[in-house]
Formats: sequence, structure tokens, C-alpha cells
Amino acid sequence: VDARGGRHAVSARDGRLLAGTDAAQAEAVARDFSGQPGARWAETIERDQWTVPQGLNPLRPLHRVELNDAAGTELYVSARTGEVVRDTTRSERFWNWLGSVPHWIYFTPLRADPPLWHDVVVWLSAACIVSAVTGIVIGILRIRLRRRFRNGSVTPYTGWMAWHHIAGLVGGFFVLTWIASGWLSMNPNRWFERNPVDAAAMARYTGGEISTFPWPPATLPAGEGAAAPREALLQWFDGRPLLQLRDAQARVRVLDAASGAPASIAREDIVRAAARLRPGATLSEAVLQTAYDFHWYGHHRERVLPVWRLGFDDPARTRLYIDPANGQLAGSSDRNARLRRWLFNAAHSLDFPWLIQYRPAWDLVVWLLSIVGAVASASGVVIGWRRLRPRTRSPTVALARP
Repeated sequence: VDARGGRHAVSARDGRLLAGTDAAQAEAVARDFSGQPGARWAETIERDQWTVPQGLNPLRPLHRVELNDAAGTELYVSARTGEVVRDTTRSERFWNWLGSVPHWIYFTPLRADPPLWHDVVVWLSAACIVSAVTGIVIGILRIRLRRRFRNGSVTPYTGWMAWHHIAGLVGGFFVLTWIASGWLSMNPNRWFERNPVDAAAMARYTGGEISTFPWPPATLPAGEGAAAPREALLQWFDGRPLLQLRDAQARVRVLDAASGAPASIAREDIVRAAARLRPGATLSEAVLQTAYDFHWYGHHRERVLPVWRLGFDDPARTRLYIDPANGQLAGSSDRNARLRRWLFNAAHSLDFPWLIQYRPAWDLVVWLLSIVGAVASASGVVIGWRRLRPRTRSPTVALARP
């Protein structure tokens, strides 16, 4: 990865830059990756329904390879680097059409234009917020808990209207918080702008611009079977070249690339280097965090533990999280990010520690609230259809005058 985020494939044998990956090579990569001899190249694309995220842009174009297995698996191989960047199965594609695609309005022509997609989601969400608020207000005004209606019911409605009234009141608050928090996640009007570490500060922190990475490294550990290194990451920390090796069982070793010895990074090294990430700010805390908390947790993503948590006294009250094994910046947060944690992750994804730490409590709550929301939504669709569909008038018979 170069300084501009571009991706390049480099030979691990001699360090030379490799050319792109053609269709035949992508097919061979897919066979080796999957162990499926029947893998066949299908097409070369820029993007399709399953490769719309912008994070794949540096790897495009992509080769789509069909494995022809029972699961209907398809692999996407980067034409730039030759790496497998995505896999999908027939079942995943089916359920995504019913779930994530309509949920995020992830239709390819729309998602390919990020500003347009952003505006569509923001304005649709805003309209839904107004609809939910007015529905809750009307629902409260039309319910009777003490002086009930003649039939003994708390609602004056019957049939689908009654289902919509009751389900809307029971789940209306949660539906509203889901819509509103989803709307806020789109950062309307740029209310939740973050203060990320800039490239110059990161260069000062890593020290990678001081000299070239030593290649080949002092030692390249050998191994057999699952213990053999399968992935090597070239990293810099405070001017020191590091080599991170990962084997087939996801075990990680970090070596000093200059000496070949296991890397050792002390607290003082991290504190000294981290000061360059926030020049002008004073370090207020340096804590080795060994357990998840409200702001650093691994419910929907992998989070490294233990991790150094460094707090600064700048106006944004920045916190940096640094991996003690390799000194790499694992994450960051500021006031806006922590506020978004409450307004989106807690309200929208229900990522409360007392829920996510005791599965399946989180699953049960999400299922129950989703069922209530589905009843309110489905009944609303039925009622709306009945109101909007054209009504056929019964023919009138003209009576002859005597």
C-alpha cells in the first residue's frame, strides 16, 4: 500500500513489482484458495451488487470466479494484486436481497454514487421520522386505557387498523429510535465530524519515511503445515522496521526486520511516539486495557486486546488505541465519536454492555422488537394499500318514470 492508498503486488522472493492478474491467473488463485478444482472464471467487472463498498476501489477491477460447489460460492479476485477480496454463497446472496440490500438501500446504481446515496438515505429517513412521530401522537390520542370503548377495547379500530394501532404504540418508540439513530449515522449536516490523525502526524509516528524497509529481512522464519507463515505485513514503528507474520491458525508473531529478533515495544516507547500524533496536546492517561468497555468492544468487529489507551487533553478529548504487540494505531475516538456511540450504536444496534456480553440476550431483544416493528410496518402497508387503491363503484340502475 503506497502513501496514496494505492495497492500493489510485490514479489516476496525478490521484492520486484508484479504486473496485474489476468483471468487465467485469477482462476488459478481461486482454485488454490478454495481447494475446488472446478473453479471457473466468469467475468471481469468494476463492481456488482456484492462489491459496491468504496473500500474495494483500490483493488478494482475484480475477477468473479464461480467455484461450482454445492453452496454456489463465488470469489472475487483483485486484478491489481491477485488477492481474494470477497466471497459470497448462494444463501448469502438470497438473504442479503431480503435483508441488507433494502435495509441500507444498497442497490448497485445508487450505491455507486456515494453522495447521491447519502442524500437519498438522509431524506427518506427524515420523512420516516416525521411519519413515526405523527403516528405515535395520533396513537396516543386515540387510545383509552380507563374509559374504554363500547366493545371493551382500548382502541376504536378493528382488523388491521387495530393491529397497527397497538403494535405502533408498543413498538413505536423503538421504531422511532431506530429510524432517528440510522438517520444520525449518516452524519447529516456534518454534525459528527471526526478529528482523524493526519498523514503527516502518522508519518512522524511510524518513522517510515526516514529510510527504506530492509529487504530481504534479517530472517524469514520457516515452518511446515499450519505453523508456516501465510501472511507477512511490513510495518514501521518509531523508525523501527517490523515484520508481522500470521500462520494458518491466525497466530501472529512480530519480528524486528533488521535483526530478526522478536519485537519488544515498551510503554515508554509508545508514549514517546504517540506524542507526535497529537502535537501541542498533553498526554493525560496511558492505560493498558485488558477488557472491553463501553467504547472499545468487539460486537460487530474485531478489537485487539490488550490495547494501550492513550488520552489527550486537546479540545476533542482524543483517545488513541495502540496495539502493544506492534505499536500500530488500532483505533481512535473523540467527543463526537463517543456521542455517536450513544446515538447510533446504542440506540440503533442496541450495543449495551449488559446485552452484548450475555448472548443470546441481545438476540432475543432484537428478535422481539423486530417482530413488533414488522407487525406495525406490515399492517401500515396493508392499510395504505387499501386507502390508495382505486375503488370500483357499484353500478346504479336508472328507474323509469311513470
